[in-house]
Amino acid sequence: MLPQHRWQIAPSNPSQAAMLGLGITLTPEEATSPLLAQVLINRGIETLEQAELFIHPETAELPSPLTEFPDLELSLDLLVDAIEHKSKIAICGDYDADGMTSTAVLLRALSALGADVDYAIPSRMSDGYGINRRIVEEFHAEGVKLIITVDNGISAVDAITRAAELGLITIITDHHDLPQVLPPANAILNPKLIAQSSVYRSIAGVGVAYLLALELSARLNQPSLSDELLELFTLGTIADLAPLTGINRRLVKQGLKLLPNSQVTGIQALIEMSGTAAKNTAMKPEDIGFRLGPRINAIGRIDDPQIIINLLTTDDMGVALARAIQCEQVNKQRQDMCAAIEQEAIDLIEHGNYNIKQNRVLVIVHPGWHHGVIGIVASRLVERYGVPVFIGTNEDEHHIRGSARSIPEFDVFHALQYCDELLGKYGGHRAAGGFSMPTENLEQVQQRLSEFAHKCLEIEHLKYLVKIDAEADLSSINMSLYQQIDAIHPCGMENPDPVFWTADVRVLEQKIVGKGHLKFTVDTPEFPNGIKAIAWRFGDYFPLPKYLDIAYKLKENNWKDSRSIELEVISVRLPSSAPTYKFNYQERNYTCSLSAGKERLSIVNSNGQSLVVNKGQRIAELISSSAPLKIIDITQSYYFNLIKAAMKILEPS
Repeated sequence: MLPQHRWQIAPSNPSQAAMLGLGITLTPEEATSPLLAQVLINRGIETLEQAELFIHPETAELPSPLTEFPDLELSLDLLVDAIEHKSKIAICGDYDADGMTSTAVLLRALSALGADVDYAIPSRMSDGYGINRRIVEEFHAEGVKLIITVDNGISAVDAITRAAELGLITIITDHHDLPQVLPPANAILNPKLIAQSSVYRSIAGVGVAYLLALELSARLNQPSLSDELLELFTLGTIADLAPLTGINRRLVKQGLKLLPNSQVTGIQALIEMSGTAAKNTAMKPEDIGFRLGPRINAIGRIDDPQIIINLLTTDDMGVALARAIQCEQVNKQRQDMCAAIEQEAIDLIEHGNYNIKQNRVLVIVHPGWHHGVIGIVASRLVERYGVPVFIGTNEDEHHIRGSARSIPEFDVFHALQYCDELLGKYGGHRAAGGFSMPTENLEQVQQRLSEFAHKCLEIEHLKYLVKIDAEADLSSINMSLYQQIDAIHPCGMENPDPVFWTADVRVLEQKIVGKGHLKFTVDTPEFPNGIKAIAWRFGDYFPLPKYLDIAYKLKENNWKDSRSIELEVISVRLPSSAPTYKFNYQERNYTCSLSAGKERLSIVNSNGQSLVVNKGQRIAELISSSAPLKIIDITQSYYFNLIKAAMKILEPS
């Protein structure tokens, strides 16, 4: 079995890539690889000026946020007045990494600026997302005069209306899509309210909080906390999967350099506990995406977000380490939950009445699953089955609560709208969403989602999409190319790591490592000793066939004082079938074929045995389904003449 993926290979433009590569100067010693130039072209970069700006984003001139956000000046006025009059300020955050880092940004900034400030975060399990009437009324009872929301609030009409009734000032900072009716807040800061062409349009919730904190510090002529806040911005932006383009990429590139020597005590503790990076070495987004981010998000999913706020605001290393240890423990618990739920879901799907191809969507509900982690499981099921996934669990006997993840051709939010009258609360965007519904409506919702899926999905869409930048010979994969690719980092959403593919490689030794990962070596004539490769979560596909096309990213492996390039394989497929030809040799019938790159000759006899000859080698492999593999010396007369007969058919001239 191989993964059911579909490959989308970007159109090749070798002449344009060659010209662009010649014009880009990364090092004076060597020319820029056409492979890197093709990657830039795939990202919409066509001129040298665009390429230089992309590679050096810090050179771009930025407009002042005050000219871009209509309510920013008013927000500063309200906050300055509250600080000067010692009015109590309260922050209402959210329980994901974006919301918790946003909360920490404003807590640190407002505290340093002399504000009387506190915070609250809704409970994922009992409150759900965003500020609500209960929180507003509790703030009022505690003497709060001004509320700031972070990473939420843009849809909270009822809660903000209640705040206005109680005489509270409200500032909404959020980045989510705009509802039809905006809340009656005193000021709203949301990049969706500014021009689409603005460099600030793609910032996450933590980005809005960061800009507000910097502008407030400047207004009050106070020493800047910019480095500490930039570290929190970097952490939240990557963990929230915000686009790493424009202003986000510029700021994250700076922040990643700061993080290994972090000035935030809690980040130091988190790095130490997770073993993330060496001192003085700039981090990469995957250090946050796969190490720091999950430890933060795990708390918000299944524990108390106050642990993270305490971690990111304390200056006491003892407290920070204690909280980082909690993150470690909770993340391990989260991993175990995800693995168990994923396996239960797979077992239900494989042995149940789930006709995925017919329904074109997977809806799976099971009692006892933890709502905080089922979104992660949904993403894994999308990757496994290639269809949109709606996964839920029973909150009680009468209600289901769930999460959804999608494929590019299917809009989750529109699908939920299509089921509007059958659902309770729901929200989200094109790629993901959340929902609740009465248990009795489950069958109708399944039917309605399948109906919606048939409107936008064809059968060929029902495979996980792998986007590939360019075909590469393994001979071009080296440390120089890896270092050149570093010029387009940081990579992430909307600026992904380059993905290359190579045809017809031979798989040498392979084994399962860790929790279901596949480690192997690939061999081509350019690399007779092979290149090491890792394929995460590919254990189900072990063993791989002997010959494959592979799609991969480049990774650096540092072991002791040695550096080498490895392949992070993200997809495999059988080699494109070459045409076969029949021929007769010494009164026996054979078929033969030559691989696309003419690197491998295959000769098959009438018993199904295959003689596989790799270009430039004196030995071949005799492969049979009923006998062990044999190594053949092709200089032996019989095999030498057999190969000559085959090549005469394949290349008669």
